[in-house]
Amino acid sequence: MPAVNEPVANTAASAEPPRWHALTVEDVFQRVGTREGGLSPDEARQRLRQYGPNELAAFEQTSAWHTLAAQFKNVLVLILLAATVVSGLTGHALEAVVIAVIVLFAVVLGFVQEYRAERSLEALCRMAAPTAHVLRDGQQLTIPAGEVVPGDVVLLHEGDRVPADARVTAAFNLALDESALTGESTAVRKTPMPLAADALPIGDRSNMTFAGTLVARGRGSAVVVSTGTRTEFGAISRLVQTVSSGPTPLQENLDRIGRLLGKAAAVIVLMIVGLGLWRGAPLLEMFMFGIALAVAVVPEALPAVVTISLAIGVRRMVKRQALVRRLPTVEALGTISVICSDKTGTLTRNEMTVRQMLVGGRLVTVTGTGFEPIGAFLDADAQPMLISGDVHDALKAAVLASDAQLRFHDGQWHIDGDPTEGALIVAAAKAGLDHEELAAQCPRVDEMPFSSDRRRMTTLHQVSGERIAYGKGAADAVLAGCERQQVDGRDVPLDDRDIERVKDIERQWAAQGLRVLALARKREASMADAERGMTFLALAGMMDPPREEARMAVETCESAGITPVIITGDHPLTARSVAAELGMRTGRVVTGAELEAMSDHDLARSVSDIVVYARVSPSDKLRIVDAWQRRGSVVAMTGDGVNDAPALKKAHVGIAMGITGTDVSKEAAGMTLLDDNFATIVAAIEEGRLVFANIRKYLGYLLSSNVGEIVLMAGATIAAVPLPLTAVQILYVNLATDGLPALALAVDPPEGDLMRQQPRNPRAGIFTPALTTLIVVGGLWSGLINLGLFMWLLRSGRPLPEAMSLTFVSLVLIQFFKAYNFRSDHHSVLRAPFRNRWLNAAVGWEVVLLAIIVQAPVFHAAFGTFSLSWPEWVLVTSLAATIVPVLETVKWLQRHFPAIVAKNSP
Repeated sequence: MPAVNEPVANTAASAEPPRWHALTVEDVFQRVGTREGGLSPDEARQRLRQYGPNELAAFEQTSAWHTLAAQFKNVLVLILLAATVVSGLTGHALEAVVIAVIVLFAVVLGFVQEYRAERSLEALCRMAAPTAHVLRDGQQLTIPAGEVVPGDVVLLHEGDRVPADARVTAAFNLALDESALTGESTAVRKTPMPLAADALPIGDRSNMTFAGTLVARGRGSAVVVSTGTRTEFGAISRLVQTVSSGPTPLQENLDRIGRLLGKAAAVIVLMIVGLGLWRGAPLLEMFMFGIALAVAVVPEALPAVVTISLAIGVRRMVKRQALVRRLPTVEALGTISVICSDKTGTLTRNEMTVRQMLVGGRLVTVTGTGFEPIGAFLDADAQPMLISGDVHDALKAAVLASDAQLRFHDGQWHIDGDPTEGALIVAAAKAGLDHEELAAQCPRVDEMPFSSDRRRMTTLHQVSGERIAYGKGAADAVLAGCERQQVDGRDVPLDDRDIERVKDIERQWAAQGLRVLALARKREASMADAERGMTFLALAGMMDPPREEARMAVETCESAGITPVIITGDHPLTARSVAAELGMRTGRVVTGAELEAMSDHDLARSVSDIVVYARVSPSDKLRIVDAWQRRGSVVAMTGDGVNDAPALKKAHVGIAMGITGTDVSKEAAGMTLLDDNFATIVAAIEEGRLVFANIRKYLGYLLSSNVGEIVLMAGATIAAVPLPLTAVQILYVNLATDGLPALALAVDPPEGDLMRQQPRNPRAGIFTPALTTLIVVGGLWSGLINLGLFMWLLRSGRPLPEAMSLTFVSLVLIQFFKAYNFRSDHHSVLRAPFRNRWLNAAVGWEVVLLAIIVQAPVFHAAFGTFSLSWPEWVLVTSLAATIVPVLETVKWLQRHFPAIVAKNSP
């Protein structure tokens, strides 16, 4: 026996660990240096010192102070801080306080988001088994799971969480739920027998148990070969740590806008101050004026408006069963072009359902989905049929040869036990058979449990003084023990032609993705001969049915230009069938083995042609997401298991399942579906598109207003006329336009064609040609019309203060009219001009404030205004309203001549 320090399972330097599944139990014991009775306490302590605790290593985390300091590296935040100081120095304390509060809010929110973003590893640690049952010197002990070492023999019972990766040494009807690791929807039966193939995916290693998985039923023992970070579970934790989740398109665009506006502000300050000094204006006056204009150029409300838009979207999504953990996820949802979705429980109900039966030589369709025992039995012509004796006897066999239980609690139907057996129990319930009554009437007296070599299960029952054997299992295994078949209640011979027909139907159903079981019975049986001379009763084809709402969601996704892709640990035929039932586009089906053989270049070239990935590993999922991202797609990844965590984090939008999802997947994801419903993703995408559309409306409106102010001020400077606004008036215009009207645009109702539009190209930026045209035309018209008004007033002999006051009012009003135009960059404002009640209220309030500032003498000195007469109000209002037909003309041209507008757009 090798020395204790020789096991290769936990040797970090080992380039190629043993293929434990291919070794016999005796070879495994020898390789890890242990025995059937387990390690001695001294050996266990030595190995614990050598390999360390059986837990995931704690990675160094960024300090809270470092995370907080990183928030101030944002260019826009720095500009806003400078604007706060400048506003305070120029005597505008209210402006300084407002900007400071906005900056503080943005910084705190960013800190909280980043601090919570790297919690995936902690969730992985919480999933570790708290205790483990081991043999030490032949004695059964319960120890902390962290003290399990390579070479320990662990005992597994139903409900236990497996503490480490181990090779099965004994199994008694042992089956494990590995869905959190592999995505496989049904429990995996375990065997101690070695497997012939050297290279097998995790889901096919039926003689291995893996850390973090659950014992679904049965019992057994296994010898530990890997612990801690060297388990498959630990490998995923390392993947999670190495995956970076990069900025969203909106974050990248806002950073660019912030840098651009910062440079623009600097240029404007230098230009205005320089020209003013050249014309002989006082230095301090021009400096204050230039700074005030620079503050107006910088959208200090941008972080607040973006945050409020995202927060409102988050609240709306919660009402639609989608919980968002990170605000930028809302924006990224709106740009999704690819959804990489797990199959089980996401696109399907995660409730195995009998769909087809071959009974008495006739095909029968079973309706109804899920575990609810409601459905009908249809004949070959799809007509309802009475439950015949053949159907009754077949389903009776299915119930008696199963261990699952159908329960109703908390207002829902549930299956306790194997989902495949549960599907048979539910089918029997649809036929009026109660499993508890049958179990009482036909008590089980003996059984031969399922095993991987026999591929069948047989039970012996006492029925009215007679012992009857009932069995179920793989069709070929059951048929091999059958001599007769039941037809119309009579046992008739089962000849080769009958057997071939049954096998043909089995192959057809398997090609459709159905899981097929055969049912049989033997009267006057004993356990010694129960599986010989049986009567074939039926074939049952079952599958985990797609969600009805998922089918509609897939249709909506494709009409919205979003490509759904299935990535699953299930069989490729099953996944292909689900894709077909969901109405997904036709394309290739690729297995994990085929994917592994593809280079990154080949995958990137063909990824758009692949619709289904089956039997994939966590690293495969990462490659798939990365391949789509390198094509420029915005990728969402849905999942519920530990195996999904790295890809959830890598994707632009990670979407976890709230009901069946593990803590790991929820922590790695940016969004959680509270109802595990794929259709909820479509609702979330709609909300994300709406949020992004509203942010664009705000930015377009704001920048067009700023362009108008710049054109007005720069035009007056170049024309060598007095500046048309004071610093205070500029700041007020800035507050009036950046305040309530901007916030109202952030909650604008959706446009009717929102989900018929193609996803926005993330590389195109926020500003489309249509929006850019509106910004430029709206800004130029605003600046020129107000500059023309100002110069006309001066030339007509009006005093400078009066000309400035009238120009000030006209500029504010034109921004309010413009807000309505920017509710859409292509639809006419006349379609539903006052649909946004918040915008109506905001503009109404701002008009009242403007009237008070202009008409109330107490504010004249502070704001440089004077009371306007009714003709003067009519004049400035009429001039301001001219922005509406101008922008409506631009929209009309864009709708009817989009190519010309795009070509000539700045």
